[in-house]
Amino acid sequence: MKKSAAPGQTSEHLPLISNRFVYTATALIAVLAALSVVINLGGRRLGAELALAGHSDSTQAFLITIGQDQLRLTANTIRFEAQRRDGPAERADLYLLWPEMSGYRGELRARFDDVTQPDGLIFVQLSQSTMSRDMSGRVEPIYSHLFEGPPENGPHGLTLHSLKSDAGYGNEVLLTAQRPGESDFAVRCILPPEGTPASSGDCQRDIHVGRDLSVLYRFSSALLSDWSAIDTAVRTYVTSHLDHSAASSSAFTKIADEPARNDSL
Repeated sequence: MKKSAAPGQTSEHLPLISNRFVYTATALIAVLAALSVVINLGGRRLGAELALAGHSDSTQAFLITIGQDQLRLTANTIRFEAQRRDGPAERADLYLLWPEMSGYRGELRARFDDVTQPDGLIFVQLSQSTMSRDMSGRVEPIYSHLFEGPPENGPHGLTLHSLKSDAGYGNEVLLTAQRPGESDFAVRCILPPEGTPASSGDCQRDIHVGRDLSVLYRFSSALLSDWSAIDTAVRTYVTSHLDHSAASSSAFTKIADEPARNDSL
């Protein structure tokens, strides 16, 4: 049945658009406008985050406790966002430009992202020591029993030791060098075949720093000519970022049931 006009109001005087429709349309426009602002701001923020792609150019320092050692590390040297915080941590992963030994900066983004230039970064992993000896200290008691064949002349004054195929090290070799007044240098590498480019982390070595800190660092075999300078630079960098201002004997001592150290690697 056709709806009749209200008393005293003819059909030709009824409004074409009801007040309810006007209110609804106005509210919808306001919501769309607000959503547009949110998307615009959010898009800019997301765009900036995507542009950084996990990097941070912040130089904010974090006080990080690993085992018995405390370190002050800046955000732009820490690889992973989840590790950029104060407090205790199982480990911290860093990346540093070589030879500057500095962190990420926007104008140097290409050196962090360009996989065709693997020799521009040093990767460092900091964790509590689980072995009583570092890699140099493991050469005689452990690695020497895994050598296969006589030593050979390696690159850049290093001596190359092939490892037994069943030793569990794949295609790695051990490179060593004597150092007057110091323990022998030792590094494990997967050397690329001739004519094949090196990767960004095909050499690795670990050292002990601080009270109980294991420093595992990786670098490209293309940088083996700098092996001595890299070893000194990494040790100096980590040592210089140790923080001794807070007493750790009470709050950060090892727990009594800490697992025994493992010297099998």
